[in-house]
Parts: sequence; structure tokens; C-alpha cells
Amino acid sequence: MSRECCGSEEPATPEPVDACCGPSEPAGPDGEYEEVPPWWRDRALALPVVSGVLWVTGLILEWTGLEIPALVVFALGLAAGARTFVPGTIKRLVTGKGRGRLGVGLLMTIAAIGAVLLGHLGEAAALAFLFSIAETLEDRAMDRAQQGLRALLSLIPDTARVSRLVGEQVIPAADVRELDVLIVGAGERVATDGVVTDGRSWVDTSAITGESIPVEVGPGDAVLAGSVNGSGTLHLEATADGRDNSLTKIVHLVEQAHANKGERARMADRIARPLVPLVLIAAALIVAFGFLVGEPGLWVERALVVLVAASPCALAIAVPVTVISAIGSASKFGVVIKSGAAFEQLGTIRRVAFDKTGTLTRNQPKVVTTHAIGEHTETEVLGLAAALEAASSHPLAEAITAAAPHRATAVEVQEHPGHGVAGVVEGRRVRVGSPRWIDPQALTAQADELAGQGMSVIVVETDDQVAGVIGIRDELRPEASEAIAALAAQGVSTVMLTGDNSRTAEAIAAQAGIEEVHAEQLPADKAEHILRSTGRVPTAMIGDGINDAPALASATVGIAMGVTGSAAAVESADIAFTGHDLRLIPDALAHAKRGRAIMTGNIALALAIIVVLFPLALFGVLGLAAVVLVHEVAEVIVIGNGIRAARVKRHPVGLVSAPPGNETPDSLRGARR
Repeated sequence: MSRECCGSEEPATPEPVDACCGPSEPAGPDGEYEEVPPWWRDRALALPVVSGVLWVTGLILEWTGLEIPALVVFALGLAAGARTFVPGTIKRLVTGKGRGRLGVGLLMTIAAIGAVLLGHLGEAAALAFLFSIAETLEDRAMDRAQQGLRALLSLIPDTARVSRLVGEQVIPAADVRELDVLIVGAGERVATDGVVTDGRSWVDTSAITGESIPVEVGPGDAVLAGSVNGSGTLHLEATADGRDNSLTKIVHLVEQAHANKGERARMADRIARPLVPLVLIAAALIVAFGFLVGEPGLWVERALVVLVAASPCALAIAVPVTVISAIGSASKFGVVIKSGAAFEQLGTIRRVAFDKTGTLTRNQPKVVTTHAIGEHTETEVLGLAAALEAASSHPLAEAITAAAPHRATAVEVQEHPGHGVAGVVEGRRVRVGSPRWIDPQALTAQADELAGQGMSVIVVETDDQVAGVIGIRDELRPEASEAIAALAAQGVSTVMLTGDNSRTAEAIAAQAGIEEVHAEQLPADKAEHILRSTGRVPTAMIGDGINDAPALASATVGIAMGVTGSAAAVESADIAFTGHDLRLIPDALAHAKRGRAIMTGNIALALAIIVVLFPLALFGVLGLAAVVLVHEVAEVIVIGNGIRAARVKRHPVGLVSAPPGNETPDSLRGARR
């Protein structure tokens, strides 16, 4: 049953619940969302499919001269198709308010009734089939967009260790209360938001903030729920209950955003709303005129012909046929569009907001440059660092070991949580860590310069003397600057929203060609910025992480990087890329704008047919058979025009070159993966 036929344009509550039809997706026994079944097992598609089969069967029977069996089959097809939208239309009339009572469903219901009263059962069955299948496919796409939302909460562990007067206790994470002291071991997830009271470590906050490189934490530092602890043990004082923390707020934000825009009427519905009362008023006036002039039978029949003339046969398929064609062709070049509404909105986008990590960048920190001092060489500095980092799982360690595959073996290695590692390499005492732990000494200027370029700086020390510094950065995707330039050529502005620090964000944005940057953004900050932006101009948000889910859901169109993106991001978005080539973005926007233009032309043609047929039916120039014939011809034209939307015009892309500033040092060539 269509949501456009069930609820008001703005839901009364922030929950993702249809105002008239109940939950927008079935819930399981534990209150969890059930998965949307494959289309061949989807019961919601059964009635529309049966309606279509019966309609086609009726046409065949009618063509072979079996009139009575054809009428029976048409009636059954009409009943099957009407069952999907007529009850919702009636309920909407009874419980809706204002314009919310009207829509395409009401006009289709009236048109079908009029066709039946005039003895054209086949036309009524065709209307019911076309509308029911279009609406059911739309609802299925919306349901899939909700699927997987609750999976966000799986990032919170089932249990948490807390410190009590009687010692450590393991309790359900949901039972954690504010001011409880949590004990988080190496590799464990944090159960709720808290502040470090004891211990030092590094934590991976990418799921929450999107920052690709783990951050060091110590006493007084805040840690968010769902973060993964590194190698040290932390004691945290909880600043939020287990049921009300940063992750649960992300879920709430996504649900609220879906509810706020889930009832947005489609283009055809917006047009049909003022059409419905006009047609009803006109039909009533025609009937009244018949009684006034003493010929009620004649004018009642003409009123019914007018209703059929004004029926949205072509309008009902003007949008779906275009959308299906365009969505199908888009999927062939890696753009999965989840619904017709998303496709329509994609064609209006004038501003694109990018997440940084995993979207503009590769989410794979790499060694960018190395500075050595004295008798040390860059290769030696990398080798010493890699020898110590070989046993570490820290992302920065992985970047260093990837840059120096041939290295010595370190012994007596000790990891200092939140600082770095120390050990002995070929008889020399070596330390590798952050500038806060190891003074860069004579390389302080170089270290500051690397930090200013948005890099993480690692200092290498041998026998208490600095040997060199290493700059590591999550590199910009090579095609990013080309994609940004293509968007600018289309008149689409761009902005970066990221949880990363300002230095890193500004450095990456400069390379990509993005002028507006908002760094150190939490999920709620991103969502708020997107809401403000959509209030001014249609805005698309592109991201790949859980932290992007609220912003993706709040945008006019949310676009997820499907291959590397989290399930939460993909499910919260309206569109997903099966690949990660950013040049798909301008191509997708151009494709949607062209499809929207075709769609608008189809709607104009459908409305023109109604405008022309209305007076001809009113004055008896055309009877019902002629009106039906014109509608059928119009449908063929609309379908043919809609199929044109399947043509894809992609701009040729040349070889991608590394953007300025990404040159690989001579010492690293051949050593990078």
C-alpha cells in the first residue's frame, strides 16, 4: 500500500512510522527490523503481479471473442490491483487532514469506478494494475532504505566491565549508568561515552567521527561509545547511560530524518492533488446541470466520461516508466538508485557535501615523505621504524611496514600506549613515536611543516638522537580533483564535512579543489549542517561511514560509497555506488537531470491530454470509446518517451594522474603497495 496514499505529508511524530498505515517496516519479535525479502518472495508484490497477469489474460480472451470469461477475468484483475490502494485511499479520506486526503490514489479510484459504471471493465483493470505495481515497487524501495538501521547498535558491546567497591563486575552494557567507572581492555569496544580517568592508549573512532587515524587518549580525554581501544587498558568515567549515548543518538537522528522526508510527495502526486478536487467539482456540477435542464441521464453519463477523460492513465505511468528506465541504466555503470523519489530529487541537486575519510580519500594511510638527519638515510629511517612496528596493529604501523618491506628484526620491543614503541634493532636502542613523546630536535621545522600539510608525524630516534621524521597521510583519491572540477562545470558547489582535524581536512580539500571545509564534525553536527544547507538549496551528501548515516538521511539525496561503505551508510542513503570512482557523481547528476527533463515532458503530455479531452468529453464530441483510445495512444507515447531515459551519456575520462603534492619520494618508489 502506498505511503502517499496512507499518511499526511508531514508525520506527527519523529519516529519512522506511517501516519495511517503503521510502522514503515515490519518488526520482529525482539523489536528489530526484519529484512526485506527478495522480490520473488515479497508478498506485497503478489497482488500487483496477479492483477497484471489477469489483465493480460482478459485481453487475450477478449481478442478471441470470449466476452463473458474476459469480463470475469478483468473483474478479478481489477479487484486484485485495487486491493493495494483503494483501502488506503478510503482511510486517507476519512482520517487525513486538508490536502493530505487527496492524491493520485483517489483519482485512480474514481477513474476506475467511472470506467466500470460505463461498462469498460478492461480499462478499469488496466488502471488498477499500472498504479498498484508502480506504488508497490516504490514502497519496496523505501523499505529497503530503512533496512539495517538497527545494525548500528551492534557496535555497542553486549557487556561492560565496571569497577565497584567489591571489585570488577561484568554487567549488560544497557545497564551502565552515568558516573560508572568502566574498564576497557586492549581491543575492546567502549560501551558508552566517557572520560579517561586512568591509563593511556590510542582509540579507533572512525565509526563515530570518521577520523581515519586512531587518536591518542589519556586522563581527561573524552572517548565515544563504539570506539575501539588500542593496546593499553583504560579506566573511563561514564558520561552517558548505556541506552543514551552518541551511537544511540545516531540511530535516532537517522530515524528522524527518514520520517521527516519519507512522506515527501512525488512529482506526480503533487500535480494530482489540485487536479483531484477540480475534477470532482466539475463532475458534480455537470450532474447538477443535468438535473436543472431535465436530462439527468445524459449529463450523468457525460460526467462519468469526463471522469475517465481526466483519469491519470498516462500520468500514472509518466513517472514510473521514466524512473525504471533511468534507474536500470544507471545501475549498469555502478549507480544504484533505491527509489523513484530519490531519482527525481537527484536531478535537482545544486550542492554536494563530501565526507573525507573513505570518500575523498582512500582510508588507507600511506607514508608520504621521510626526512633524515646526519648520517642516516631515508631508507634507514624507514627500516628502523618498520622493524619496531612490525608486530603492531596500529594503522600507522601498517603504513610504515608497507613502505619498508625489507627490514631488520627488532628485539625487546615494548609498546607504550598513547606514545609509541621502543626496542633494540641491530644493537641500537630505537624509539618510534609521536612528537609529543620524542622531541624532533633539529627536525622540528620539518615536523611542523608535515603537520601543517595534514600529515601524522612519526619521529624515529636511535641511541637518544633523532634520526628522522616520517609523514603519513590518508591520500586523496586520484580522480577526486577531476570529479570536483566536473561538478563545478555543471554549476554544482561542493563542501567537505569531516570528523578529522582542521589541518588534515584543509590540506585534502586544497588538493581536491574544495573551498569550503567544516572539520571536527560529529554525526549530529554533520546532520545539522546538511539540514541547514537543504533549506537553502537541494543538497546531496556523500559518505561511507556510520558517522555519516544521519547526514545521509537528512540530505535531499544521500549517496553512499557502496563497496567500502558501512552497512549503516548504505542503508541510510538514497543512492549507493557499487564502486568508489568519484567521477560517477557528475555523471549520475547529469543522468538524473536528463531523466527529470524527460519525466517533466511526460507529465506535461499527460496533463495536455486531460486538458484537451475534458471539453471534448463535456460537450459530447467524444464518447467513452474515443476517450479510452486517446488515453491508450498517449500511454504508448509516454512509454516510448520514458524509455529514452535509459540512454546514458557519460563523459570520457582520461588517465588519472596523481594530484599535486602526492609525488612519491625516490626512496619510497617500488616499496609502496
